[in-house]
Amino acid sequence: MKLSVLDQAPISIGEHAETSLRCSVELAMHTESLGFHRYWMAEHHNTNGLASSAPEIAISQILHHTETLRVGSGGVLLPQYSPLKVAETFRMLEAFYPARVDLGLGRSPGGGQKTRAALTDGLNKPLSSFSRQVKELQQFLHDELPKGHDYFGVKAKPATQRNPEVWVLGLSERGAKHAALNGTGFTYGYFISPSKAREAIDTYRERFTPKFDMKHPRVTMCIFAVCADTEEEAEFLAKSQDHWLLQVEQGLDTRVYPPEEIDLSDVTDEQRIKIETNRKRCLIGTPSQVAEQLKDLSEEYQVDEFLLITNIFDFEKKKMSYKKIKQAVDALQ
Repeated sequence: MKLSVLDQAPISIGEHAETSLRCSVELAMHTESLGFHRYWMAEHHNTNGLASSAPEIAISQILHHTETLRVGSGGVLLPQYSPLKVAETFRMLEAFYPARVDLGLGRSPGGGQKTRAALTDGLNKPLSSFSRQVKELQQFLHDELPKGHDYFGVKAKPATQRNPEVWVLGLSERGAKHAALNGTGFTYGYFISPSKAREAIDTYRERFTPKFDMKHPRVTMCIFAVCADTEEEAEFLAKSQDHWLLQVEQGLDTRVYPPEEIDLSDVTDEQRIKIETNRKRCLIGTPSQVAEQLKDLSEEYQVDEFLLITNIFDFEKKKMSYKKIKQAVDALQ
């Protein structure tokens, strides 16, 4: 079982974006030293609690400070952009750091209607064009735009000896179909929608069509995880994440609060139910407990790689959580 990281660059109360992004680089170096496989940066816009609005730049910094990690996006929100420009950006990264770059693609609008309009400069770019955009992006990467295409003759530069690995991130059967049809890897967002995992992963495997460099279906799964030596400490640390998820879902302050300042005993019945529901998106416990849950998920869905997200307040505790999970997983194998 391989372990990887999805980093949203969360900003803790009392800190700034600069601190958060420096922590992302430090966490990448830390997880590389532990033997993690890849490190992906998310893309979020118009939020005060997540600093990763331009994953391509963060990716470049992390590649510069590491040696073995695969580094990529989780993911570039393709509907807002041009397939050619995305292909060129990631070919540039590939040119600097050969065979270490991943291009994860998401279908999300990137925010509310006004935010999306600002990202597209007011152009009407329907989300329904996503699959066509993924196809064109792959054609640009492999110099295979067909004759008769509007952009035939346009090449994505610089030309590189290899191309980044292409993955589609999805939360449902629809996302799985996009990945399968275009012959990309598929990353399932269990951390957002655990209930549709079986349907999505089965659909991807059944419909996968080999294309370009991807000859066989490849599935990874992304999930929240908080780990500590005792259940009590893990639960205490996870209060930050419980609170953060409530805030995100209500469109409130998306910075991460310290657990000692969070009182979840006086939440409404509706909020308590929401916290319990959100816990299905998370693995929380001791190293052996988290490792066993990962093993169970791996066997249930036949997935051998997990991208872990840990959005808690204390950065040193976050680093320790990743370390303890990796050690426990290694001990199982």
